[in-house]
Amino acid sequence: MRSAADTRGFEVRPRGRAVESASVEPRPTLAEIYDQHFPFVWRSALRLGVPRAGVDDIVQEIFIVAHQRLADFEGRSSIKTWLFGIVVNVVRNHRRALLAKQPHALRAEVREDPELLVDPAGGPHERVAQAEAARLVERLLDALDDDKREVFVLAELEQMSAPEIATALGVPLNTVYSRLRLARQAFASAAARHRIREERRSS
Repeated sequence: MRSAADTRGFEVRPRGRAVESASVEPRPTLAEIYDQHFPFVWRSALRLGVPRAGVDDIVQEIFIVAHQRLADFEGRSSIKTWLFGIVVNVVRNHRRALLAKQPHALRAEVREDPELLVDPAGGPHERVAQAEAARLVERLLDALDDDKREVFVLAELEQMSAPEIATALGVPLNTVYSRLRLARQAFASAAARHRIREERRSS
């Protein structure tokens, strides 16, 4: 869990020229970004394939990079969109390094955060069902390659628009639509295979 100490080093508003246009989003402090977007960054890193044991370290690295680059944020996209671009780059580098050193560490595993993925207001049976659904989603996401996984997570799980995704990933809009179509097909196929396996087990 986070503590107040987590953001002590982030209470810095970077220097930069004042925003001149009302249409440009003002630049927040890193402490504000951390407080508002920590859950988004945490679950995005997890959903993009960071093993559960390494998520906390990766999230810390993401916010360090955000601190270093905050002076360059011009407000032409939302903070969430800008931040996800950093998430993607950090996660890609981490997975590439991990694959080279410890390829077994990227095998599909149970990854879920009860506080972010399960509704605490539900009853015990509901929480168990939600946790199982979260584990299933993570296993199905593991069936997607990185490019498809990124657009699927943003579109289907974070409900971001295709233009926002294109901005976050730095790719053409048509590329987003193409990857999302393929990702949805692959996800549906993986879900169908899972359903068939479960039906065979129960028969």
